[in-house]
Amino acid sequence: MPTLGFLKKKRTKDDNSPTSPTVDKHGHTPITPTLSKQSTLFTEPESTFSSGNDSAHSSATSQPASSTTNKPAAPTSAPQGMQNNQATGQLQGQNPTSSTQNVPSIHNLIHQPNYGSGIDSGYGSADNTANNNNAVPTLNLPTTQKSGPQPFRETKGKYTLTDFSISRTLGTGSFGRVHLVQSKHNQRFYAVKVLKKQQVVKMKQVEHTNDERRMLQRCRHPFLITLWGTWQDSKNLYMVMDFIEGGELFSLLRKSQRFPNPVAKFYAAEVTLAIDYLHSMNIIYRDLKPENLLLDRHGHIKITDFGFAKEVPDITWTLCGTPDYLAPEVVSSKGYNKSVDWWSLGILIFEMLAGFTPFWDSGSPLKIYENILKGRVKYPPYIHPDAQDLLGKLITADLTKRLGNLHGGSRDVMTHAWFAEVTWERLAKKDIDAPYVPPVTGGIGDASLFDKYPEESEPYGDRGEDQYGKMFPDF
Repeated sequence: MPTLGFLKKKRTKDDNSPTSPTVDKHGHTPITPTLSKQSTLFTEPESTFSSGNDSAHSSATSQPASSTTNKPAAPTSAPQGMQNNQATGQLQGQNPTSSTQNVPSIHNLIHQPNYGSGIDSGYGSADNTANNNNAVPTLNLPTTQKSGPQPFRETKGKYTLTDFSISRTLGTGSFGRVHLVQSKHNQRFYAVKVLKKQQVVKMKQVEHTNDERRMLQRCRHPFLITLWGTWQDSKNLYMVMDFIEGGELFSLLRKSQRFPNPVAKFYAAEVTLAIDYLHSMNIIYRDLKPENLLLDRHGHIKITDFGFAKEVPDITWTLCGTPDYLAPEVVSSKGYNKSVDWWSLGILIFEMLAGFTPFWDSGSPLKIYENILKGRVKYPPYIHPDAQDLLGKLITADLTKRLGNLHGGSRDVMTHAWFAEVTWERLAKKDIDAPYVPPVTGGIGDASLFDKYPEESEPYGDRGEDQYGKMFPDF
């Protein structure tokens, strides 16, 4: 049995054009979560399925909107097979005649416009053919970037503490904490991740911390967190990122107990696009889980916490991640490649649909590892057959059969029957209403969905002797 290494053991509980903290001095108004326009993500008229920390960052910018309310706009009409059941508190995509025995209700959490009834503010108009309810949704896969070195996305430079006003703590972790801050230049809100150098060195996380900065610097994608800049003093490292107001998907999932099939499909599809993008740049994420999936003010996914992300052209051996989500080749200390992210996607989909991970066993990591190596998955009867088929092809130790690791790459995942109704090009543009819009007001630093923590008593900005600077040259 391998040593625990850099494992994260404990499982606990946008906008349109991101803006640098030192540019864009224009004001902005809160955005209405959704604007109505016909679009089709997927329709499931046959559906009989019904539903009953250590990261915190969110989107910091927005375009002016005509409405300042934070309630979702009512859809003009629903896609075929997706009737609006808000009056009865029913989740979109549910069949009102389906059995709800032993299925928890989440109508108090998710009661927004139907899946294809809106377009995310600030994005271009969708194809007019989507207005035809009789039209068959097309696959429309986005163009995948070729693998290989990609140019670094230049950040706006170094920042200092004097550029920001610190409001409150959003989350804490082993190495430091995340603060909500406001830029003194454009008055917008961001999240600053503060890492204590002493703790990073003590926990042997220097390489991972430097990797996190490098990976975030390279990435720019609608479903990934944005890094705006970094700096350091003699005791701490600072990373300026988006502030994502909607909180963790993990919190929503725990309150909901589990997601209905269409809701899990929506989030899984956005994550799939993000993984496809990262893999096109030879980046393995290695820490996919609900705690690292944040929801922006419109309800779309933002993947955060790139502490375990690494550029791997072929194979690597580092044991890291969260026990429930580790692939068997990682547990058995074998070399592994990007396919471990597709295994983790399978675990994520299973957890969203079932409310628990398939190999969980009393929270004991060793028992979880044993179950992972045995590879036996028991599917609850309420999981859709198409979902079961996809999960069986993702949660498999046989790398010659695992989707995402085959000749077709990520396209094999996207073309699976469970995703058959997804219009990928439109989803990539956020041209689809999310199933749940967080109850937050954009643009005012609304952190109401984040837990409160005792504030840091030790002041930042120490200018004493820096014995760690050479370990973090990029900061």
